[in-house]
Amino acid sequence: MDIKQVTETISMIEEQNFDIRTITMGISLLDCIDTDIERAAEKIYQKITTKAQDLVAVGDEIAAELGIPIVNKRVSVTPISLIGAATDSDDYVLLAKAL
Repeated sequence: MDIKQVTETISMIEEQNFDIRTITMGISLLDCIDTDIERAAEKIYQKITTKAQDLVAVGDEIAAELGIPIVNKRVSVTPISLIGAATDSDDYVLLAKAL
């Protein structure tokens, strides 16, 4: 990078409110499939809380390193209908609560 690029980047951040709108962590829940909806819900909860526990902190570290604000940090998961369809239940409320 040359000084012109650095200056332009600083200008975009300060004057034009340049930011990174969103970072997304994708988590596959396919290994959480279980015929028992309660077990599936527990697996989902444990996986998301384990895998994404540092998402905000890491996003903040990246923002600090780059000097560019990251506005949103989010998690994207496998469509819950795929997990629910493998259970013995017609009601997916437990899965929704786990999410």
